[in-house]
Order: sequence, then structure tokens, then C-alpha cells
Amino acid sequence: MSKPREPWNIRPAKKKVVIPASIKSQVEAEAKDLIENVLKPKHVLPPKTDEKFNYISDIHAKWFRNYFYFISTYTCPDPNNAYSTFDSKFARLEYLGNGTFALYFMRYTGEWVGMYDALSIDESMKAIQDDPCFDP
Repeated sequence: MSKPREPWNIRPAKKKVVIPASIKSQVEAEAKDLIENVLKPKHVLPPKTDEKFNYISDIHAKWFRNYFYFISTYTCPDPNNAYSTFDSKFARLEYLGNGTFALYFMRYTGEWVGMYDALSIDESMKAIQDDPCFDP
């Protein structure tokens, strides 16, 4: 027998928007340009020789369902760590339809927080570039 859902966890179902292939490819191209020309030079720095703390070693992006995520890869220099690297999502684009996106950042609590609504692709990439909330 399954456990009933708590009333505070019940949320209305979102209407699923089908993302056109042209929008997906345009977002991927814009994100790749932003990552290679802005985010990596700014945030992916060579490790110090006696590095003891985790550091960003790569930044990439990918689609998962109806969301497009910006992800930073951290390297753990301590040999006692269970994993040598781990990924952390820091920005999320949600396609709303009509070429517009909602933009979210990952709060320190692990919760996605909506910052911008109904932005174009260019406006979204500019916000990720300029707004410190979207720093990896």
C-alpha cells in the first residue's frame, strides 16, 4: 500500500511545452559561446600547487527534459575523497513558449529560485554573464 501524499507536497501539474529543435540548437550554440568565451576564462583557473580545497575544473551545459542546465565540474584534490570530481548545477533555463525562457539560479539550500521571467535567449545569456547570482 502506498503512502498518501502530504497536503503541502501537492502541486498542480505544469503544462508541458514542446521545445522546437531549432530553439534547442540555438540555446546550445549560445551557451557554448558564453561558456567558452566568458565563463571558463573567468571561473576555470589553474589549481594552486598546494591546493587543499575543491576547485572548478570545467563548465558545461546540457538539456534534461524541458530544462537547460549550466553545470560546473569541481575537482577534489584530497586523496581521501570518495570521488575525484563532482558536478554542481548553477543556472537553469525553462522554455516557456514563443521563444521566451524563465531563468533560475541554485540557492545554497539546493532549491531553484526564479530570477527572471519571459527573457529571450540573448537576454538569458546576458543575465547569466552579468548577474552574480549565476556565478558557479
